[in-house]
Amino acid sequence: MAGTLAAISRADSFSCRIRQKARIGDHVLVGAGRYVQAGQGGERRFRYESTLTCDTESFEQLEVCDGLFCWMYRRNGPETASLQRVDVRRVLDQLGQLKAPEGVDPAPYLGGLPRMLWLLRESFRFTAATAADFGGAGVWVVEGVWVPERLAGFLPDVAEQAKQPDGIAAAALPDGMPWRIRLAIGRNDLLLRRVEWLAIPGPRPVAAGAVPEPIAVLDIDEPQLGGPVDAAAFFYQPATTGLMDVTEQHVQTLRLMRP
Repeated sequence: MAGTLAAISRADSFSCRIRQKARIGDHVLVGAGRYVQAGQGGERRFRYESTLTCDTESFEQLEVCDGLFCWMYRRNGPETASLQRVDVRRVLDQLGQLKAPEGVDPAPYLGGLPRMLWLLRESFRFTAATAADFGGAGVWVVEGVWVPERLAGFLPDVAEQAKQPDGIAAAALPDGMPWRIRLAIGRNDLLLRRVEWLAIPGPRPVAAGAVPEPIAVLDIDEPQLGGPVDAAAFFYQPATTGLMDVTEQHVQTLRLMRP
């Protein structure tokens, strides 16, 4: 996982297509999107967009960092859409005060695909890797188990169970809460190909013999390092009606990701 994050962070540019599928209760959401980034360190710019559909409703997510602000747009079905922004310079200043390494990539502290992956690494511990085939390409399959302190932060009632040598049992978690994370990482380029969130879906207590299965899948297609990037992807000039500047709240909650 660390190698995957380093490969994306070091690249002058990175782009990929995204496919998603998730089950929430009796509903299945499917969707697609893309991620593109360019620049290094404080000059990093990125765009992450995703649309999920379920029955007649759609759920949109857009995050654009233009180097000055990180814009975050959300629309969840019939609910009123939200638009927020964070001042990138304030984030960089705060990272400096936290003694972050010089030239730190701000993307994991702002949004996009890097933030999602870094937060997974913060919450799950990845150890052994197994060689496998994925879509005709060689990959490493790696499973991550909850970091006990992180799980306890979400579910204080299971804090002691999470500290057991084998971790918490899948059946002890509520419906919808992932038990483990499974990654498929390219053997040659260390780029991520798939993320699976594993759990036992359905009501509690679970039926005897129930085993964990993927409740959400994110596929990363056509990953490309160092390719050409259209700068227009990072241009975003929304109407300011309803805009919320959440810089102060965001900066106050910043903490350095573990090395």
